[in-house]
Amino acid sequence: MFINAIAHYYPEQVITNAYFQNINGLTEEWMESRTGIKERRKAGPGENTQTMANDAVRLAMQKISFPIEELGLIVAATYSPHDTVATLGHAVQHELPVGEVPVVTISSACSSLLNAIEIVQGYFAMGKAKTALVVVSDHNTRFANEEDTKAGHLWGDGAAAMVITREKLRDEDFEILDILTGGAGRVGKNLEGVKLIPDGPGIVMPNGRDVFIHATQYMSRISQDILLRNGKHLDDLNWLIPHQANFRISKKVAADLKLPLEKVVSNIQYLGNTGCAGCGIALSEHQDNIKPGELAVLCVFGGGYSYGAALLQR
Repeated sequence: MFINAIAHYYPEQVITNAYFQNINGLTEEWMESRTGIKERRKAGPGENTQTMANDAVRLAMQKISFPIEELGLIVAATYSPHDTVATLGHAVQHELPVGEVPVVTISSACSSLLNAIEIVQGYFAMGKAKTALVVVSDHNTRFANEEDTKAGHLWGDGAAAMVITREKLRDEDFEILDILTGGAGRVGKNLEGVKLIPDGPGIVMPNGRDVFIHATQYMSRISQDILLRNGKHLDDLNWLIPHQANFRISKKVAADLKLPLEKVVSNIQYLGNTGCAGCGIALSEHQDNIKPGELAVLCVFGGGYSYGAALLQR
């Protein structure tokens, strides 16, 4: 599989740590030291999970190497949907000049991007599609409790879209060499680590330490596993693009893998935790820095304790 085009969108409104200091009493310095976040983006009036996704898709469609009408599959992912019946995937299809192609919308929390790509892999393997659109979008600030001193200041909004093809269409396309995912639903405090109950208190993280421990362990392990499975070593890795949850998590994963921080891609400093869109946005922002022949690993970890890694080569 190949990534023929990738793009991202995040809102214009910037929310700084000073804003939260006036609400939850935490200092700007404390928030930055504990999370790496200095500011984040917040969806404006009229924006939601669907509108952000469609904005990212429009940008991606400007880059593709085949007619939009030949798009054969849409896979969308979010854990903060605008509508749970007319789903994110349907909203994206509504805006595109495509036929009645299969549409799937999934959620495996912040690891959803890689599970969405795996669904594409399955459709390709069964001969049911040759081209696909994957779009990830989260409207976290809709559900965030800004007064929550544990997690209220973590969240940002954004979306990413990538077009995946079975054949390589351009020299600069990324090849998806491999994907590994798993569910750790019987580990730690997986059902209590991060929760979003819509009619409850919003997004809460009552067991952040447990999330930190398992996120670093699984992201480190799965990154090594996917390299070894493909005959590669950590010394061969040029870029690590981790889930953008907390910069301390990214630093710990890099330390466990003995990777220098200059190989680690991060946008959490100015976007906050953008959920399942974080890795996609980071890859989109950084795509021009990845040179031909270089290897990149995307590694993710999500609430409920799902995880995964993808190995890419340009």
